[in-house]
Amino acid sequence: MRYFSSESVTEGHPDKVSDIIADSILDAILTKDPKARVAVEVSVTTNFCFIYGEVKSKAEVNYIEVAKEAIKKIGYTDRALGYDADEVEFLVKIDKQSPDISLGVDGNGTALQGAGDQGIVFGYASNETKEYMPLAITLANKLAKRLSEVRKMGILPDLGPDGKTQVTVEYDKNGKVNRIDAIVVSTQHREHYLIDDVRRDVKKEVIDYIIPKHLVDKNTKYYINPTGRFVMGGPEGDAGLTGRKLIVDTYGGYAKHGGGAMSGKDSSKVDRSGAYIARYLAKNIVASKIASRCEIQLGFAIGVAYPVSLYVDTFGTGLVDDNIITQAIWDNFDLSPRGFIDKLQLEAPVFKNTAAYGHFGRDFNWEKLDSIEVFQKLIK
Repeated sequence: MRYFSSESVTEGHPDKVSDIIADSILDAILTKDPKARVAVEVSVTTNFCFIYGEVKSKAEVNYIEVAKEAIKKIGYTDRALGYDADEVEFLVKIDKQSPDISLGVDGNGTALQGAGDQGIVFGYASNETKEYMPLAITLANKLAKRLSEVRKMGILPDLGPDGKTQVTVEYDKNGKVNRIDAIVVSTQHREHYLIDDVRRDVKKEVIDYIIPKHLVDKNTKYYINPTGRFVMGGPEGDAGLTGRKLIVDTYGGYAKHGGGAMSGKDSSKVDRSGAYIARYLAKNIVASKIASRCEIQLGFAIGVAYPVSLYVDTFGTGLVDDNIITQAIWDNFDLSPRGFIDKLQLEAPVFKNTAAYGHFGRDFNWEKLDSIEVFQKLIK
């Protein structure tokens, strides 16, 4: 047997607070100026929020008000939970985008938009779940999201916004899912909420609600707040920073990651948009049934309109050669930044909803299955 674990975090985790603020600012700018260039970073700690980075835009946005609204929506409106949007001290240091970067991105006198930076990105899909995602990260994300839902819906109102989840999946020798071996949930809670009650309620309203019954058995292990008390949380318990949960954002470690963060960046930055088009292609390939797994790598050079590399790997599951799939991608898709930004409508303000619970396997444009026929034709 083989075991694989993936983790996720709730929107109240300090790193995710940072990501959500950054993407909320991005959306606020794109709402007024879809062509804006944005690279915003956020760091949070006890009673403090630092917003900084580079922006090139005609839009006027009140960064502090956008950040406050994001923090309130997460649920940090009470100092007892470690963070209160109305008491946070804000520092904003936003500069203009480098003119050298702008020259490369905006075409350098040509009609084609270049990549906003050099870099490599990966996209992955498998037929392991209906979301075409690995099972462990899918369930970890759903558990984390459910923790927030039961708090906001008043089912478990004494939970706090901060929390983490982890799921361990057991695979057989052929790589098929056998069962879930272990589930870890750690959730912030109010002082008066006793640990035995937390464990009972989280098991019933979160774990049992999300985890398919056929995947657990008498040997499945449950760890709910394994250290016991978790009252101090959020930015008071730990500093947060944008881009520090890359594996949570993508495939839970099951597939490769290029290393670039996504939140706070407009889609001229291929760390974000390139990862989205790579996922889109991999998902459509697997959904076409010409492979049961697929990983795609794209390589970019700053200011260059098309990828310098495209690598397709179906891990031996493909019904046609990987080189044939690669050529089909080149022949049928515009892989320039302008091409995939237009195809996936990435100049719209759609990003704050990506900042927590994963960028993939959810209802976004890069999850659409509208290019299946391109790949099905390869086996006809």
